[in-house]
Amino acid sequence: MQIQDTDIADVKILIPKVFGDERGFFLESFNDNVFSELLGIGKRSFVQDNHSRSCRGVLRGLHYQLKNTQGKLVRCVQGEIYDVAVDIRKSSKTFGKWVGVHLSSENKHILWVPEGFAHGFVVVSDTAEVLYKTTAFYDPSSERSILWNDPALNIQWPLNITPSLSKKDSEGQTLTTAEVFS
Repeated sequence: MQIQDTDIADVKILIPKVFGDERGFFLESFNDNVFSELLGIGKRSFVQDNHSRSCRGVLRGLHYQLKNTQGKLVRCVQGEIYDVAVDIRKSSKTFGKWVGVHLSSENKHILWVPEGFAHGFVVVSDTAEVLYKTTAFYDPSSERSILWNDPALNIQWPLNITPSLSKKDSEGQTLTTAEVFS
């Protein structure tokens, strides 16, 4: 597995070795020893796996939890998404900055979104299935959402349509009004 840096040092793209032939392919999507060694972040315990399926234009996010903060290891196993991580740690030199990455079943890239980041994605193919591991359990009482189109963030979503949002996501806060991490 290779690691590719992003514009935010803590967010990384993992590029697995893919072994393929006329029969198909094999890849190792997670190995705890390799993951912690390559990222230099020490061991992480992943406690929950999530799987979503969405149609073109569905935008999920930008989500985070104030308590039981979640690190996420995200990959797209069918279709393509544009995945975004926003640094919401006030003490960070990259506070309010974002990174966007195309994840797809074709490129097989995996995105590491550490604790302290808001996370979201938009589906850019007809449909997409996304799998992600989390370092903490889902806690609905501490979940928050930042508006996908917050002008202060100015995220360059690859959209030519109005996205389809959940009620929760359409009522998200701006970065300046949201509860974030110190």
